[in-house]
Amino acid sequence: MDEADQKILDDIERFGCSVMHIAAEDDLPPFAFSMGISKTSSAPEVVVVGLKQPLAHFVVNEYNRRVRAGEAFVAGQTSAGFIDGFDVLFDRVHASNYEEYFGYNLWLYEGPNFEVLQIVFPNTSGVWPWDEIADPWFRARQPLLRLPAEPQDDA
Repeated sequence: MDEADQKILDDIERFGCSVMHIAAEDDLPPFAFSMGISKTSSAPEVVVVGLKQPLAHFVVNEYNRRVRAGEAFVAGQTSAGFIDGFDVLFDRVHASNYEEYFGYNLWLYEGPNFEVLQIVFPNTSGVWPWDEIADPWFRARQPLLRLPAEPQDDA
């Protein structure tokens, strides 16, 4: 095990999770995801796509803090307190996205034996990525990681 892997395990033990941030590359937006929340809190892992690192890191850590305090979140639920002034929506991530987005979790859980919720946010005008009036840049900046055929409960 190398130092980076050991740091992930140490962070999980100390904080209840480790947060991995992946920088934007070409047309792919940045994203951040949790590792270890399912082990420490029996709650789904989370991912947030399209936010800059400081805010993305805060959102993932806030989720971890809240589930460790006993709060539960499920797909289709909206919640406040993650992004100032806006509700977010929790959306189930389909396992077909695990390999591309959650390599470290595949290592940690020794396979796709975990659930992930995507924390989806509206733009500053309150438009969600699935709204007809959402502009193409915003949709590309926050791809939805569910299967395309899956309906959106709150859309």
